[in-house]
Amino acid sequence: MIAEVKRAIRVSIAGLGAVGQELARRLGGGVDGIDLTAVSAADRDKATLTLARIGVDVPVLALDELEPVSDVVVECLPARFVEPLARAVLLAGKEIIVLSAGALLEHPELVELAEQHGGRISVPTGALLGLDAVTAAAEGEIHSVKMTSRKPPGSLAGAPHLDVAGIEPETVTEPIRVFSGSAREAAAGFPANLNVAAALAMAGVGPERTLVEVWIDPAVTRNVHHIEVKADAADFSMTIENVPSDNPRTGRITALSVISLLRKRHAALAVGS
Repeated sequence: MIAEVKRAIRVSIAGLGAVGQELARRLGGGVDGIDLTAVSAADRDKATLTLARIGVDVPVLALDELEPVSDVVVECLPARFVEPLARAVLLAGKEIIVLSAGALLEHPELVELAEQHGGRISVPTGALLGLDAVTAAAEGEIHSVKMTSRKPPGSLAGAPHLDVAGIEPETVTEPIRVFSGSAREAAAGFPANLNVAAALAMAGVGPERTLVEVWIDPAVTRNVHHIEVKADAADFSMTIENVPSDNPRTGRITALSVISLLRKRHAALAVGS
């Protein structure tokens, strides 16, 4: 019996910042089972030059032009653009990979839309680790989840929570806790910095019961996340130190996490739940 040959998955990238560029470079260079079909960016001329520089030959389209040429759209955008993009993709019964996970806490109706139209929302592990363990523990009972993030001052510049609190990150000279609250509050106060908190919350006990602390620490050069989970199945803790990408708010591992997720779509062996 001859095995059926799987059709390549058509993937487009919405946003061509640090993560989007790395994804375009890797997917454009060839990943088995993946066909990069298009990218979208606010500045088309700049995006065209960027693609030429990294050796990728795909069209630069408007956001609303991505869905028809895609099976999967990878979102690498500011959070405010997630809802309209996701709505179009999900209404067509297709998949969107969301990196701005905090936007999903603000728009839970997107999950219902996916259910109604046969679409799919995927949130990659991104800059965290151990989400497999958290989702497995959530099949039983999780008693508590806490994440403590330590970040260099430059990675928190422009965070709404700090603006409201009157904290200027670049003036901080010693470690200081600048936030303590729920994952929902963290995602709202740090929309470009703490999508990891939203992802952790959705994997485990939800955004209200997931506790988050944020520290500005001039002594660290990487974004450091420490997670503590207490559950019936296991108690565990995890720490990751992410090397920043060209965008100090985002770790290099974020793009690689998306590549890993996409590879599993065609893999004969997929490790991890």
